[in-house]
Amino acid sequence: MNTRRSTKLPVALRTASRQFDRWRSRQPQRTRLPGDLWQKAVRLAREHGLNKTATALGLKYDSLKKHLATEGTPEGLESARVRSTFLELLPGGLTASRPECTIEWADRSGMTVRMHVRGIGVHDLVVLARGCRDGQA
Repeated sequence: MNTRRSTKLPVALRTASRQFDRWRSRQPQRTRLPGDLWQKAVRLAREHGLNKTATALGLKYDSLKKHLATEGTPEGLESARVRSTFLELLPGGLTASRPECTIEWADRSGMTVRMHVRGIGVHDLVVLARGCRDGQA
């Protein structure tokens, strides 16, 4: 019995499963899914869960997870593959009302780096910290 055809699946997943199967039947094997089908899969995953949606639509869990994570970025999936090697913080939006902090971290050899940062938002601090941690800043 095909578990993707379970009657316990929500109607939206069953309908999408049939749509994906129809599309696959008209394409050569291993043809990439078009963007509109990925968008539909992402919407369904948000509503019904990642594993249930991937199973129902016959998608790889990790592939659907990547599309779900990159949803809403202008470049889509391609932006997730591009890694920045340089981080530039521009002083344009600095104001006196913004927070300031000192970031300090040490590597395994004991080398310590201390940086006093003033006037950038929490998001930029997180990006900076991740870049330093990953050796990209």
